[in-house]
Amino acid sequence: MGDSEKITTTTVEFKTLGKDVQELIDAAIEARKKSYCPYSNFAVGAAIRTPCGRIFTGCNIESSTHTPSICAERTAAAKAISEGFRKFSAVAVIGQQEKTFTTPCGVCRQFLSEFSDNEDIPIFVAKPARITVMVTSLFELLPHRFIWSS
Repeated sequence: MGDSEKITTTTVEFKTLGKDVQELIDAAIEARKKSYCPYSNFAVGAAIRTPCGRIFTGCNIESSTHTPSICAERTAAAKAISEGFRKFSAVAVIGQQEKTFTTPCGVCRQFLSEFSDNEDIPIFVAKPARITVMVTSLFELLPHRFIWSS
C-alpha cells in the first residue's frame, strides 16, 4: 500500500463493507467464541488475511500468571506464520464491548508490523452487533513502530 493509499481512521456501517471484509470480520467473530478468558472474562477474536486470500483466526488465551497470556491477534498471526505465511494483507478484531472498539494492544501492533514488509495493513475493528466498524490501519495505530536495522 503506497503513500497515495494512506488509510485514515473512520467508522462505517458493516453492511457497506465488501464481502471479503465482512467474511474476515465474521471469521473473527467465530474465533472469539473459542476464547479462553476465565480471569478477565473479556473475549477477543481476530482474523488475518494473507495476500493469497487465506484466513487465519485466533482468540485470546489467558493464563493465571498473566505474562504468558496471548492476545487474539498474535494467536492468529502465530497460526499463519507456523504455516509458512510471512505477510498479512488485512486484520479484523472483535472484542465484547458495544460502546467502544477493542483495538490491538501495543505488543500486537508491533508484532503485526514485523510481517508488513513496511507496507500498511488495513485493520477492521468491529463490535459484537456488527453494526459499525472502525476502519484503521497498522501505521495509523502504530506510527512510530520499531524497525530493526543491522
